[in-house]
Amino acid sequence: MKLRRKTIAKAIVVVFVFNLVVMGAGAWFAYQEAPPIPEEVVGPDGEVVATDEQVREGKRVFQKNGLMNHGSILGNGAYYGTDYTADALDLKVQYMREYYAQERYGSAYGDLASSEQAAVADVVEQELDSGYDGGAIQYSAAELYAHRQVRQEYVQRYHDGSHDRGVPAGMIESSEEARQFADFAMWTAWFSHTERPGGSHTYTNDWPYQPGAGNDATGAAMTWSVIAMVLLVAGAGAGIWLYRAVELPEPKAEGISVPKPGEMSVFPSQRSALRFIPIAAGLFLAQVLLGGLLAHFYIERAGFFGIERVFGVHILQLLPFAIAKTWHIDLGILWIATTWLGAGLFLPPLLTGHEPTRQSTYVNGLLGALVVVVVGGLGGIWLGANGYFDGQLWWLLGNEGLEYLEVGKVWQFGILAGFGIWAVLAIRGLKPLLDREPPYGLAHMILYAGGSIALLFTAGFLFTPSTNIAVTEFWRWWVVHMWVEGAFEFFIVAIVGLTLVSMNLLSRRSAEKAVMLQALLVMGTGVIGVSHHYWWIGMPDMWVPIGSVFSTLELIPLVFILYEALGQYRAMSAGEFPYRIPFMFIVASGVWNFVGAGVLGFFINLPLINYYEHGTYLTVGHGHAAMFGAFGFLALGMVAYMLQIAIKPARWDGSWLRAAFWCWNVGLALMVFVSVLPVGFLQLETAFTGTYAAARSLAFYEQPIIQTLFWARLPGDTLIIVGTVIYAADILRKRFVLRHSEEDPDVEDMAVAEGVLGDD
Repeated sequence: MKLRRKTIAKAIVVVFVFNLVVMGAGAWFAYQEAPPIPEEVVGPDGEVVATDEQVREGKRVFQKNGLMNHGSILGNGAYYGTDYTADALDLKVQYMREYYAQERYGSAYGDLASSEQAAVADVVEQELDSGYDGGAIQYSAAELYAHRQVRQEYVQRYHDGSHDRGVPAGMIESSEEARQFADFAMWTAWFSHTERPGGSHTYTNDWPYQPGAGNDATGAAMTWSVIAMVLLVAGAGAGIWLYRAVELPEPKAEGISVPKPGEMSVFPSQRSALRFIPIAAGLFLAQVLLGGLLAHFYIERAGFFGIERVFGVHILQLLPFAIAKTWHIDLGILWIATTWLGAGLFLPPLLTGHEPTRQSTYVNGLLGALVVVVVGGLGGIWLGANGYFDGQLWWLLGNEGLEYLEVGKVWQFGILAGFGIWAVLAIRGLKPLLDREPPYGLAHMILYAGGSIALLFTAGFLFTPSTNIAVTEFWRWWVVHMWVEGAFEFFIVAIVGLTLVSMNLLSRRSAEKAVMLQALLVMGTGVIGVSHHYWWIGMPDMWVPIGSVFSTLELIPLVFILYEALGQYRAMSAGEFPYRIPFMFIVASGVWNFVGAGVLGFFINLPLINYYEHGTYLTVGHGHAAMFGAFGFLALGMVAYMLQIAIKPARWDGSWLRAAFWCWNVGLALMVFVSVLPVGFLQLETAFTGTYAAARSLAFYEQPIIQTLFWARLPGDTLIIVGTVIYAADILRKRFVLRHSEEDPDVEDMAVAEGVLGDD
């Protein structure tokens, strides 16, 4: 079956409009169905316990102090500390049981006979498993007691500090702010055990699992998990059918002229684009070093191999887990994005032989602006979390405190502006192609992919620290998930297609067809697939079936990306192919994308599994394999390709890159499969047999077997760090053997440009 490019383009438009309708309606429902923040919480005697402003202020405290990168809220965030929703609910159940045990039997709950414990537990469950009809929240005496006890607990933990929990002293500046944070956590616990008006389950679809509060997996979670398994089989069949039915071009090196690195000139703008590489390498090295520290924090919660006993200073106080985790995440995004920006500005001259006037100057200017944003954003995180910004400045210039969107809004706007400038420069560089090709051409696809990354980033500007947490999470996942499952995947297939064309392995028209088909599949599943993040955060239950269907179908485009990677491997293995090292990385990206995003992603996104797994180490395994394995390796492959072209052929040495490649792959495999996933499966078992809070508790992490598995990360993490050190050192030494650039570029200076421009 042959598909025309124009037919695929029309299908993409239809799917895009469909996505807008579904997600636009979802945005409207997000505001309508978000859990209410009652004006007051009152005790049995009419005493006001908390107000809506105290709850909102508690959310601001939560964000300002980076608590989402210490623990999590509604299962979203870091896994080092507790989940605040599950923890508050668990404490509420415990303290209510203690209250009724003392009131009825004059004894501690743990000292009661089993029949008496059952009677008390039943009273608590019945009291919590209730609905809400609007107005103020009316507490019983037991709930009032529990709320006050949780406040005291949170003051002791998050203001006084608890090194056993990895919480530095003064993490929250004042006792009053710690009590407000407790009010916010208790509000999320309240709507997690309170049924929606007219519904049969809570605002969070009965998450987290806490039988003592009446929370258990819903029937819909089981039903749609079964349906998802059926869809998986159907999707696999559809993938095989597409594989056999659609004529996709395969890259092939035999019988064609692959331009060698020495045959292509290097233009001034490309030399400028190469300056992105050492900046990205430095960010990458800082990220993996912080990753090693974060992994060790799970073993020594306040120390680092006993260094505090030598210098008398706890590293936890100097560099708290929350700040280290924030930098680790942001650095990962920044080094990959920096590399992609550089690649997007390096590749156009290969295809066009075109060097716009002053392009090199503008590229240098973009790099300078990027450095300002990176330094300002990372510095602002530390200054904001340590209270150096007053008023609204903490979330404008400092630390907004939401996972993946930590940097202040001003710096986020700088990132958005940077993407805009990049798009303008890419348009200037690709203009000869843009002028000759239709709107669905390959050069246009690169711009659409980059533009979609910037467009989705604007969703991060649709909320403030005062916005309801459920609505905040709705928009945050627009940015995070749609980047990863939509825009980034789109960018991957587009940039790989462009690279294949620049090597003469594919004609431009063939690459356009392959990129468009995969873009159609990615957009058709990945955008609405964001809805699996809405199951437990207070959004309506309509997302359970929608998320189950589209999350399962996300596997299909990943199969095609793997198929493409295998085709590239065959091309790389044929004859004297000069770009073996870049293609090693690109092939590894396709394989890890399938493993991390596909296999592990599908497993944890089954509703029944996700109900218990949400926010455990299984997600850590999925995230590392998908983010570094897929997007990181692609970025590194582009670096290898750019350097091989830019370095004098006689001085090219790929041995260090090859060594780093194997260190990263072996290290990532050891980390994920020997340590991270086993911890995740044990957490899943604990959640199944106990409660979700137990699976996220300090007691779980301190078990000997879990500590052993944490130590088992050391070889894998060490290999990743060693690989990154080798890579950074290689980048530095290669800076001294770059070729001189052409001052007066012409289309004949590029071995492929004339053929590409003539491929109409």
